[in-house]
Amino acid sequence: MTFEPPLPPYNYTDPTATFFSASCIDLLLIELEQTDEDTTRLDLFNRLENLGYKVGIGLVERFSRDRSRFTDNLDVIKFLCKDIWHLVFRKQIDNLKTNHRGVYVLADNYFRPLLRMSSSSGVPAATKAAPFLQFPCGVIRGALSAMGVNAQVTAETPGLPGAVFQITTVNKNPTS
Repeated sequence: MTFEPPLPPYNYTDPTATFFSASCIDLLLIELEQTDEDTTRLDLFNRLENLGYKVGIGLVERFSRDRSRFTDNLDVIKFLCKDIWHLVFRKQIDNLKTNHRGVYVLADNYFRPLLRMSSSSGVPAATKAAPFLQFPCGVIRGALSAMGVNAQVTAETPGLPGAVFQITTVNKNPTS
């Protein structure tokens, strides 16, 4: 859980907008991860990703309305890495790589939800971190969908607290 002072309103595009509550996101992910024993791990992942998808759509609808339409997928991904990621996690993506054929790799070396996680109990870090990566995957997919980019998003953790998100787009340019 994070105890940070509230930030002033985010006035880049909307003077009444504020940042996400980091504590709220931390608590939400912790509670959703410790769900019923009746639900399977796949059901949990789908639920977290769908929740993130709705959040991603809402973020783009609110924070991109004063911007001009993006011309290509790279501009959409840059907006995601700089603005949307900063809104949710209070930092930009550390590294963006692309093959210019529809595959983008976003690396966050100090991914906020994984900062206080350890894997000393013998459980591999990737297994322990997997539920916490589904929500951001959904945010990414939802944000891209709202901007007209159909994509598949996968995530992995090379080592705590880092996270790598791979985006594979289906269409070449945003729809007009």
